[in-house]
Amino acid sequence: MKVQELILVVENIKILKSEGPLEIEITGVATDSRKVAQGFVFIAVPGLTVDGHSYIDKAIDKGAVAIICESLPHQLIDGVTYIVVANTARAAGIIAHNYYDRPTEKLKLIGITGTNGKTTIATIMYRLMRLLGHKTGLVSTIEIIVDGQSRISQVTTPDPIRINEILSEMVEAGCDYVFMEVSSHAVVQQRISGLYFTGGIFTNLTHDHLDYHGSFKDYRDTKKMFFDSLSRDAIAISNADDTNGKFMLQNCKAGKYLYSLRSMVDFKGRILSSDFNGLEMEINGTAFHSRLIGKFNAYNLLAVYGMLEAMEFPKEEILLGLSTVNPPAGRFEFIRRDDGAIAIVDYAHTPDALKNILSTVNEIRGTQGVLLTIVGCGGDRDRQKRPEMAKIAAQLSDQVILTSDNPRSEDPEEILRDMESGLEEQETNWLSITDRKQAIKTATRLAKENDVIVVAGKGHEKYQEIKGEKHPFDDKALLLEFFEI
Repeated sequence: MKVQELILVVENIKILKSEGPLEIEITGVATDSRKVAQGFVFIAVPGLTVDGHSYIDKAIDKGAVAIICESLPHQLIDGVTYIVVANTARAAGIIAHNYYDRPTEKLKLIGITGTNGKTTIATIMYRLMRLLGHKTGLVSTIEIIVDGQSRISQVTTPDPIRINEILSEMVEAGCDYVFMEVSSHAVVQQRISGLYFTGGIFTNLTHDHLDYHGSFKDYRDTKKMFFDSLSRDAIAISNADDTNGKFMLQNCKAGKYLYSLRSMVDFKGRILSSDFNGLEMEINGTAFHSRLIGKFNAYNLLAVYGMLEAMEFPKEEILLGLSTVNPPAGRFEFIRRDDGAIAIVDYAHTPDALKNILSTVNEIRGTQGVLLTIVGCGGDRDRQKRPEMAKIAAQLSDQVILTSDNPRSEDPEEILRDMESGLEEQETNWLSITDRKQAIKTATRLAKENDVIVVAGKGHEKYQEIKGEKHPFDDKALLLEFFEI
């Protein structure tokens, strides 16, 4: 492929200035100079801490024959083509999409965005479509799956070159549908630039990532940018019960649909019963049973149903599929001890997600037993939510153990002090145990017959990140060990 083909196919990236020929053949594209090889195009993208323009010389030394940049370097190297564009982050997505032969024109890509529920919705849709006989792909926080072949995911939404490489693999594997989590970081950083989405789902919007976005308004507006980018022949599904649900669809060109548990909209749900065995609910008047647990999962099921019906799948097939699929790993996974004590592992790491999990447990258990909650907050992340997380845990639990999550580069004791600041003086139902393993062990020793332990924050993760290193750590495995199962 030639450089001019990367830039001029379909979306015309406006070239502000160029030096050197555009007909040169290229062998690959990269935004990371370490991944450059002979014949590559290197795209210099400014980042939060590192500016790709600082690595142009290194990329050329490794074999880059063309440089996409926002400003020309002071010294130009003979034999290298330089192309100046207004926004290299946006250009990177379009160039990657073109290089990998525009994969989203050959499959149906559904993006799921919102604070909570993205992984569950994407995973359920992937599993359901497989049940219906379709070759399907998944890009989620937990894993990337290409028609049944799974690999561990490193981030919620990969960088644009990796995304397009994955999507190209899915096309090669014959996938018809792909379900992808779309994070707010991915929208701001233009990681999804150039992709064509068949549909988009909005789950909800609560306190998260304000360390990155600066304000809730900026966080909200970033999510809306995804829906604003959808084309006229796409489908947009939004949660009418969220205060920002209808806002997401304002000025959206796609076909618009709403789902709700409260009001009569396109897809109306109603919970008939809920216990630790699952949900009995109805959608648009038809009842079914799901293995998923809790009101928050009723919303997830509604979102899945709404998108698939809007895509004209038979209602009966959708409901049959929803009645058989299991939740993803680390999402309300529970373990039962012989005496009836239950431990639940969940990824809840935002105030709203924690509130949903604990409220659900309280609704189901009623007045039986005691609820013990283990919760921590990640280091190098939004500090504002730490006291709120502790406050919610104390208010909705009989006993709380504050502990480490992924401290990263921060002192775990400092994180715990931030959390403790959200607790009222009169609240005495809590203690702090810095070591997460000891916290889990303590809870299992305290738990008696019919008590419930909720271990929140890490869910599916099999590691704990401390001082730049990832140490093996598995909440579920420890619970099984201490429960002697």
